[in-house]
Amino acid sequence: MSSQPQLGWIGLGTMGNPMSRRLLEAGYPVAVYNRSKDKEEALRAAGATPADSPAAVVQQADVVFLMVSDDQAVRDLFTGPDGLLEVEASGKLLINMSTVSPGISQEMAALSQQKGHTYLDAPVSGSVKQAESGQLVIMVGGDEPAFQQAQPLFEHLGKLALHLGPVGNGNLAKLAINTLLGIYTQGLAETFLFAQQHGLKPEDMHTIIGNGAMSNVYAKIKGEAIMGDNFQAAFALKHLAKDLRLAKAEGLNTPLGEVVHETYQQAEPALGNEDVIAIIKHLHHD
Repeated sequence: MSSQPQLGWIGLGTMGNPMSRRLLEAGYPVAVYNRSKDKEEALRAAGATPADSPAAVVQQADVVFLMVSDDQAVRDLFTGPDGLLEVEASGKLLINMSTVSPGISQEMAALSQQKGHTYLDAPVSGSVKQAESGQLVIMVGGDEPAFQQAQPLFEHLGKLALHLGPVGNGNLAKLAINTLLGIYTQGLAETFLFAQQHGLKPEDMHTIIGNGAMSNVYAKIKGEAIMGDNFQAAFALKHLAKDLRLAKAEGLNTPLGEVVHETYQQAEPALGNEDVIAIIKHLHHD
């Protein structure tokens, strides 16, 4: 493979947009595909080449990235009409950065292999800010040589890319870390609520957390969101609810895991499009 592979990017949402931009800014040629075409146009201005279909992307690119919402979206992109695997092409590296089930990755990896392609699951930990600054943590499942091939590209997207073993292991690691995210987010919300119910100021609670052993960047940002009553989604609650459902399907049944799964499922209908920390509004009403 040449030092400057042709890249493809499918899925230009909240995360896909800044991530694909980083590869463009690094000087790679990038063909892009998104179901809603206005998002492609925004990237055309940055130098990307819009493609008509996933099939067109895989024909043009050596390495194709996907960043889409769920298992069904992945299946459609691989096997639907004009899908990645519905066209005569082989020898491509297909990197699925979506947060999906290990099962869909294993299934798509097997189908990809039949067509002569290689598949990596490479979901990320981090939000829009980390995507924009190339500070994501990338959790990778798949063959070691494919990981090594992708590593120079991952360096533009993240501060760490970790190879975790066979296909599906990246997805499992993402479900594990997002379980912690759910537990931590709900814990933070409950802490602020308890303090508030007893007449303590949110600002004082934020200061206490920020200066003790519990201090971290996430608590700072989400604490500020609570104080400012700002629930605009950096990471939408509906996505965490989905991730917890996936973890549950993989056997998550620990006490805190069970509780946080249930809380987010209950909150999703009313608060799904708001930020994960909007769970405080759901807990406040319970």
